[in-house]
Formats: sequence, structure tokens, C-alpha cells
Amino acid sequence: MQITFLGTSSGVPTRGRNVSSVAVRLPQRAEVWLLDCGEATQHQLLRSDVKISQITKIFITHMHGDHIFGLPGLLASCGMAGNVSHIDIYGPSGLGEYLDACLRYSETRLSYSIKVHRVKTGIVCEDSEFYMMAAPLKHKVTAHGYRLVERDRAGKFDVDKAIAMNIPAGPIFGELKQGKIVTLPDGRKIDGKEFCGAPQIGRKIAYCTDTIFCDSSVELAQNADVLIHETTFAHQDSDMAFQRLHSTSTMAAQVALLANVKQLIMTHFSPRYAPGNAILLEDLVNEARMIFANTIPAHDFMTYEIMPSQS
Repeated sequence: MQITFLGTSSGVPTRGRNVSSVAVRLPQRAEVWLLDCGEATQHQLLRSDVKISQITKIFITHMHGDHIFGLPGLLASCGMAGNVSHIDIYGPSGLGEYLDACLRYSETRLSYSIKVHRVKTGIVCEDSEFYMMAAPLKHKVTAHGYRLVERDRAGKFDVDKAIAMNIPAGPIFGELKQGKIVTLPDGRKIDGKEFCGAPQIGRKIAYCTDTIFCDSSVELAQNADVLIHETTFAHQDSDMAFQRLHSTSTMAAQVALLANVKQLIMTHFSPRYAPGNAILLEDLVNEARMIFANTIPAHDFMTYEIMPSQS
């Protein structure tokens, strides 16, 4: 499972950072799920290793421009790629009307189908391998955070042991792999759990932006492999964070600590901490690490890979 950061600035782009978007490449299938789509996201995709043609789902946190202005252009380009058949788009109320207006007034006609889903608390989409959950965050407009979960997989099946016990191959192997108790033609009862190794625990990613510290962020991030959390302000600028309902470095770290995550990745940085200013991005990182050591800052085109668990 591979995470690629396409934009890590808050509000406006800078020379080194575009506005919000994160691509998640799903393992073992040529599919990408996009989290937010700020202006020029399609340009960032062209400069990355992520293929636009593999995007099948887009999840929007809220309707502020630095999270949605890139969506109409990306959708238009996906149509010109010629190999996109359908994209599901998830987001708050108003997203469908926004897209309808953009496509109508620009006279853009997509060569593929899209479906806009209004996000509510709980599971917003799922299949046999993955599901995405949403929960409300605390921002100036309706906003949701997301939790992407890979379902647990059965442990490795010990074929040699089954053969040594003269268990006939075929459908019986399939039932044993599922941990079922099977009665063989000779009358023996075999417990499939005796042939399966430890289950492979599914990977989990939490994405929380834009928001001030809230309980929903902690719930979404519970035991996640990676928490991607906005860090718009330094701790000493907490007054602005409360006024604008954004998080500080220490708030993001507190969420990570309370949720028992493995890795915190900070993003959505205010341009005020660019080189030459009194407070730098490195200061925000150090503030967070004082609370949660496993913290790293994201930068545009950074790729982070989550390896599968073996237990």
C-alpha cells in the first residue's frame, strides 16, 4: 500500500508545495484512491509515478477551494485519457452541484460515467478487500475525515501438511483455507485452523484535515499504521488555530498518541513557516516529536509505503 503526497500546503500553493491531495495506491491491483483534489492536482500527478488512468475513487473532505479546485480539470483530463470507464466521488453536500456547474458552464462532456456520493458517518464504500469509513471533523464548514482499511487476510495455508495427511486436493483445500471444519470421505474431521498460519492483519490509513483537535480524529486513527494529519500552525500560534479551526503541531501529535498509531505524517502546512521566517517547519516537527516520536513531515511527491503485517 503506497501513499504519494501530491500537495502539502494549506490555503494557497507555494513555490515548493501545492495544495492538498494524497494518492493511495492499493496493493495487488492497479487502482488508486485519491484523497482531496486541490488546484493543479493533475499537474502534480503528471510529475509523479501515479497514473491518472488508475484513479477509481476520489474522497473530498470539505468544500474549501484548496481541496476541490483541481477536481473539474482532473475529471476532464481523465476523459481525454480514453481508458477511464467510471469514477466514484465522495464528499459533503454541495459537491455534486459544484461539479455539475463546472462541467455545464465549461461545456465539458465526460466520455465516462461519474457518480457523486454524499458522505455520512460510517462506512462510505466497501468491497471484499477494502473499506472506507468517514467521521465528522471540527472545521468552519462541514468536513469529514477518512479511514481506509484493508481487510484481514487468512494466514498461509500449509499445503505440505495437508498432503502428508492424505487430504485430497481440490475444494476441500479451499474450505480448510477458510478455517472451516471439514469431514473427509474416510470419515475424519479436519479443522482448517490447524493448517493456517497467523492471519495477515490489514493495513489502515487515517486522513484528518481540515480540523482542530477533536475526538473523531482519535477514533478514525485508532491503531492505524499511518495517520496523515493536518498541521497548519505551530504551537505558539494556537490562538489562530482555534480561531480558524485548524490544528497545531502538538494537536496532531496528541491525536497520534491517543490513537496509538504507528506513524504520524504531518501535512497541510501554513506558508508562514517557509524559510526566512521566525518559525520554520523544522520547529513544528520538533514540537510534534516531543509528544509523538514517530513523526515525519510530508513534502510534495513524497512516497510512503506500508508493508503488510505478518501477525
